[in-house]
Amino acid sequence: MDWNAGEATHIEDAVLTRAAQAGDVAALGLLLERHRAGMRAVALSILGPGPDVDDVIQDAAVAALRRVGDVRDPAAVGAWLRMIVRNACRSLVRGSVPTRPIDDLHLTSADAGPEQWLEHHTMRDWIWEALEGVSPVLRLPLVLRHFSTRVTSYEQIADACGVPVGTVRSRLHQGRTKLATALAATADVPYGDAAQRTRASGSEARETLAAAESGRFDALLRERWSPEITLLRGQQPVGGRSVLVHGMNGDLDAGVRQRLVHAVAGRSVVVWEMDLLNPADDPGHCPPSVAWLMTKDDAGRPHRLRLVHPRPVQALQSLTPM
Repeated sequence: MDWNAGEATHIEDAVLTRAAQAGDVAALGLLLERHRAGMRAVALSILGPGPDVDDVIQDAAVAALRRVGDVRDPAAVGAWLRMIVRNACRSLVRGSVPTRPIDDLHLTSADAGPEQWLEHHTMRDWIWEALEGVSPVLRLPLVLRHFSTRVTSYEQIADACGVPVGTVRSRLHQGRTKLATALAATADVPYGDAAQRTRASGSEARETLAAAESGRFDALLRERWSPEITLLRGQQPVGGRSVLVHGMNGDLDAGVRQRLVHAVAGRSVVVWEMDLLNPADDPGHCPPSVAWLMTKDDAGRPHRLRLVHPRPVQALQSLTPM
């Protein structure tokens, strides 16, 4: 490629990157198409041929959407995209998934100006608004894969949702496609404040734990949760409010406490990720962590709950028949 053509490409990349940072999803789509061949070449060089290549490219596209505001040199966005793919491939090879919670999107350098803070907040709120336009069956895998911190691998999501790993791959593929469409459809609509919603959800989680420790868990569920609250294991219902209260009280009586470490909150999906603190005399009473995966009814009350104990990817793989 001659110097003039290369310079023109860098200029076009810079224009598209700045547009994407301003919230133009079409510009981001053009960037991804321009650099898809290079991104794919990186993935193939690390992973070799196979379905993981397509998965990594799709993950990189969502990561680019979430992090495009981080690009410091818009003309070098191609190298930045290839770096995202390279890091995702290496993490996949190591058996882990890189995560960056949605509420970290606003973190910028200390000298960032007001316009940069607004840009990051707007992008985050836009993503959450678009997620609400994706069907619930596709939304939960997307939220877990890209916005939780502990239930992120295909195996863990499959375990949480009670579906095969192949179904998770399919739903994520469909979900990302639908998300791109929803982003375009919501580009000009007002967004809610995702950061405020997440902060409020974190406060609610702490209030829920405090109520449980003071013997008011049943009263809180009656006040704030749907009267039709259902506990699910995978896709199977296993009980309602009484089961939840019995389980919580049993753990508390055994000396187990929970501590919130991360909250993810959309209008219809909430994830509370907790550490489980076992008593000193029974350190193995419970697994070390639990994720509360909740969907809400039209009144904004939790009405479906899954309690998932995230396990290391290696442990999940050891349970897979050879």
